[in-house]
Amino acid sequence: MGDKKYKVPLVEDTKVRVLYETEAFGPVDKADYPPTGTNSIYSAILSRNEAVKDAKRLKTFLELRDKYVTKKVVFEDPLFPADDSSLFYSHKPSMKIEWKRPSEICENPQFIIDGANRTDICQGELGDCWLLAAIACLTVNEKLLYRVIPPDQSFTDNYAGIFHFQFWRYGEWIDVVVDDRIPTCKNQLVFTKSFRKNEFWSALLEKAYAKLHGSYEALKGGNTLEAMEDFTGGVTEFFELSEAPKDLYNIMRKALERGSLMGCSIDVSATEVETRTEQGLVRGHAYSIIGLAECDEVAKDTRIRLIRLRNPWGWVLWKGPWSANSKEWSTISTADKGNLKKQTVEESEFWMSFDDFQRNFTKLEMCNLTPDTLQGDERHSWTVSVNEGRWVRGSSAGGCRNFPHTFWTNPQYRLKLYEEDDDPEDGQATCTVVVALMQKGRRMQRHQGAKFLTIGFSIYEMCGQDQHLQKDFFLYTASKAKCKTYINLREVTERFQLPPGEYVIIPTTFEAHQEGEFILRVFSEKQNMSEEAENTIGSDQTQVCNIHIKEPIVFVSDRARANKEIEHDGIQGEKRKKPKQKLLQPEKETEEEKQFRAIYQKIAGEDMQVCANELKMIMKNVLAKHNEIQTEGFSLETCRSMIALMDTDGTGKLNLQEFKHLWKKIKEWQRIFKRYDKDKSSSISSFEMRNAVNDAGFQLNRQLYDIIAMRYADEHLNIDFDSYICCFVRLEGMFRAFNAFDKDGDGIIKLNVLEWLQLTMYS
Repeated sequence: MGDKKYKVPLVEDTKVRVLYETEAFGPVDKADYPPTGTNSIYSAILSRNEAVKDAKRLKTFLELRDKYVTKKVVFEDPLFPADDSSLFYSHKPSMKIEWKRPSEICENPQFIIDGANRTDICQGELGDCWLLAAIACLTVNEKLLYRVIPPDQSFTDNYAGIFHFQFWRYGEWIDVVVDDRIPTCKNQLVFTKSFRKNEFWSALLEKAYAKLHGSYEALKGGNTLEAMEDFTGGVTEFFELSEAPKDLYNIMRKALERGSLMGCSIDVSATEVETRTEQGLVRGHAYSIIGLAECDEVAKDTRIRLIRLRNPWGWVLWKGPWSANSKEWSTISTADKGNLKKQTVEESEFWMSFDDFQRNFTKLEMCNLTPDTLQGDERHSWTVSVNEGRWVRGSSAGGCRNFPHTFWTNPQYRLKLYEEDDDPEDGQATCTVVVALMQKGRRMQRHQGAKFLTIGFSIYEMCGQDQHLQKDFFLYTASKAKCKTYINLREVTERFQLPPGEYVIIPTTFEAHQEGEFILRVFSEKQNMSEEAENTIGSDQTQVCNIHIKEPIVFVSDRARANKEIEHDGIQGEKRKKPKQKLLQPEKETEEEKQFRAIYQKIAGEDMQVCANELKMIMKNVLAKHNEIQTEGFSLETCRSMIALMDTDGTGKLNLQEFKHLWKKIKEWQRIFKRYDKDKSSSISSFEMRNAVNDAGFQLNRQLYDIIAMRYADEHLNIDFDSYICCFVRLEGMFRAFNAFDKDGDGIIKLNVLEWLQLTMYS
């Protein structure tokens, strides 16, 4: 075999963990919320078939309230009606539901009585304890609470049956408007309620959150982190208590001091029939963490660490040490005992030792208002960058490192760390970075059977490369850092300390070919720059393609003129005037050209021009004589696109010279196709299409690679020769037309609607 050495691809251990469907960690989710907020061509294509939205959703709360106050009628929300569609999508409630306004339920209804607090949150018939645990945490911080629940609302002043709440949604705060019709049975609230019969802020907040996700049933099962983040816009962190750091108590103490929200729960397995532990805790149930305390034990020279928790159900089930009236209370001083008892509301809150907490609970969820919550005693100013992306089957849904042949196709984001931390550990120059990968949606469309994807990310060190990194880079380069495990949570967050330098972050699903949208947030203590690796569109050069559409005016250009003005000999941006003469019979012809002429003349007839049907016949005959690729020829649609590409005189047909030029291009593209058709199947993987497009000289952005996969790949994620050529013909034609309209070469063209239609229709 000789002395030649071969590189051996690296193998990295990728851990995965699946959270089972319980009340605390339930089935969540094909997307929570429709794609919004992006200005890409891809988004335009996705939204072009979307129905026109009801104009009422654009009106603000104040506009709606004032309108109905003036009309002296109460508001009825057309987007979340008081019927079964707002209640459920699969399981109809067994009880008879009546929608009633608070004034129909009790006398003197109030929005908030004596401030909103955690005693106002009692769980009803809906399995959304994860949400209520987050609301309970929220009440501890008034500043956060009244951001979510605007307090200037009531059932007296300017009352019109309309209320509003604010939630953080994928990078922005949105206002959710609801009417005050609430589900009841026998005149009692069915879902969340306050212990005061005439207080309704918690019930209306739950309704607004249900509207945000499509129905009340969509809130059944979840995790507290999800709601915490929606209430704060903070950064979530997740701890397995069996693997928690030794200083967990101090971490939690600092977090509570800085306003972080925390919840906890106990795993439930499929084999466990009994949902409660021997000491009364409920498996799969979410609890709020309200506070921590340390007390001196009177008989010992030691201090006992305690934790205060709350049950969203409104009562205490804990029967272990430090439960009500247990003997442990006698071990501390009367003053400490009185102080702890004063902090507790007996019906819903309870204490336990911190050691018992770690033994009994399995998960800790934390939402930090700033990424530095867990470190140091002073707040710092952090920088943040936000990137939106998506995984598309067959193009950018490459899966984790376990799929080495497609991993490289995942979205890639450059991270440049310039400045070191002020207080580096061990004297090493490092930059602290928090990376948070959140999958968008995934709850609103639970009715379609969708669930959270199992997601994670890796970070690689690189330098000086601006383009999308290729397969070999990842085959032979180890990751610099990565998330501890892939998990089916809405967000995966990890904290890293990296040397200053340039990195690339690869967000992925665990399995390949899984589609979804995501937001990648990167927080750092010092200045950083995070951006997608590829954000260019062009042919042979980097140019931003902004197309501005204005109102229809006089039509001034046509596609035939664009083709006639410029002809590309290849696809490298060369421009030359097209010869006016038609060289029907060159002085010297090769044997191949003679065959072309014979076939062409036989089908074209006296005018020596061919339409799409005739071109299809010619191509079938020509390809039969060049059988390197097994194909039955080109479809009629592909032949029409070929004519649109080469039709320089606007006749809708091709002459011999145009046909020969077309065949030259097809031969060039055919050579590229054969390079990636490694198994000789006459098709290439849609993932390899990115490289084929690059080899042909086109530089596209990620959205366009995704579109190509969706438009041209079959159900097995393969692109056959006909679809491949059709794609290249259209790319070539669109670039040629664009360049014809781009008179000043600034990468921007302005078209009226008719020009836009002609540019896109004849392709």
